[in-house]
Amino acid sequence: MNEAAADLQSFREETRSWLAENCPAGAKGPGEIPWGSKKLEIADADTARWLEVMAGKGWTVPTWPNEYGGAGLSKQEFMVLQDEIRRIGARAPLTGRGINYIGPTILEFGTPEQKSKWLARLARGDGGWCMGYSEPAAGSDLANVQLKAEDQGDVYLLNGMKTWTSDGIYGDWIFCLVRTDREVPKHEGISLILVDMDQPGVRVRPISLISGSSPFCETSFEDATAEKDDVIGPVNSGWSVGKRLLQYERSIHAGVNTSGIQRQEREASLVDIVRQYHGAEEGGRISDSSVRDRLIRLEMGSRSYQLTQRRVMAETQARAPSTATSILKVTGARLTQGRTEMHQQSLGVQGIGWEGPGFSRRELEATRTWLSTRAASIYGGTSEIQLNIIAKRVLGLPD
Repeated sequence: MNEAAADLQSFREETRSWLAENCPAGAKGPGEIPWGSKKLEIADADTARWLEVMAGKGWTVPTWPNEYGGAGLSKQEFMVLQDEIRRIGARAPLTGRGINYIGPTILEFGTPEQKSKWLARLARGDGGWCMGYSEPAAGSDLANVQLKAEDQGDVYLLNGMKTWTSDGIYGDWIFCLVRTDREVPKHEGISLILVDMDQPGVRVRPISLISGSSPFCETSFEDATAEKDDVIGPVNSGWSVGKRLLQYERSIHAGVNTSGIQRQEREASLVDIVRQYHGAEEGGRISDSSVRDRLIRLEMGSRSYQLTQRRVMAETQARAPSTATSILKVTGARLTQGRTEMHQQSLGVQGIGWEGPGFSRRELEATRTWLSTRAASIYGGTSEIQLNIIAKRVLGLPD
C-alpha cells in the first residue's frame, strides 16, 4: 500500500470511529433533513444534534475551506466520508439551496467580504434559501427576466415577480436574477443578487400542484430592497454567474454533489412491489415475462447510473461541476419517471387512488409520487435544454 492509500485508509478508520461516537440514533434511517429555514423548527432533538456536531466538524460542507465553515477535505476524502455515512444509514445533516446552490457560487464568484459574510452562515444552516429565476415570461428563455433592479445608491429597488419559487413560504433569503440594465442586449443586463425575504416589499403565494402538495410559490416584489454589496459577481454579468449556479443545481439532481453530503433516498424495492401486486411463481420469479424484462431494464439502468455518478465524481478535477451533469440530469429524470410509472402501473387500480378507504398509505403515496415526478424533466432546466447543452458543449456541435 502506497503512502496516499495508507493515508486514505487511516482517514476512513478515523471517520468511522468519529461517526460511531457522534451520530445520534435518531439521525439514522428515513426522517427529517434540515435545510436552514428559520420559519421551521427542527422537530427531532437527534436531528438537531446531528446538524450541530457535523457543522462543528466542518462536515456539512466537507470540501469547503476551513475558514468558511468547511473541513477542507480532498475529493477522495469526501467520497470516503459519504461512503461511511451511507454505511451507518445516517441522513445528511443539512441540505438545501444554501449549501448546494448559492454557497458554491459565492465560493467561486464572491468577493472575500461576501465569502466571510455568507459562507460560514450557510455551513451551519443559518437561514433557508429560495431560488428566484423563473418568471411568468422567462422560463426556458431565462435571459428574458424582467424583475427590475433600480439603482438607489447603496441599494437596489426591486419590482416584478418570480414564479415556481420552491419553498418560498418558508424562505428567509432568495437569490435572484434581476434586470439591472435595460439598454443592452438581454444577456448582458442581468445580475445575480441576494434578497432578504422578510421585508414588507416581498409577498409569497403558494401554487397548488396536481400531486396535492405545494412546494412552489409566486413571489412578488413591490419596492423591495437589496444591498448592492450582495450582488454576486460583477454587475450585469449575472447571466454567466447564473448559468454556473444552474450547473450546481443540476449536479444535485444528478447525484454528483460536490459541496454537501448527498441525500440518500431510500425507496421500497420495486421488485418486491411488483411481486406483491403482479404475482410470482414458486421461488419468487415474476410471472409475466414482459414485466420481468421491463423491470430488469430499469434495474440495470439504475445500477449503471449509480456507477456513472461515482465515475463522474472521481474524474472531476475541481470543486465545480462539469457539463456531464446535463447528461446525468436527462438520464436521471428518465429513470425516475420510469420507476414511478412502473410502480404506479404495477399497483393496478390501487395505483390511482387519491383519498378515502380502500387504499393503503403507501398506495396513496405512489399516486402522488408518480404525479410529482412528471416535473423531473422540467426543473433545473428542461430535458430539451439539457440535450442542447450536451450537443454544444459535450459533442461540440455548432449552435
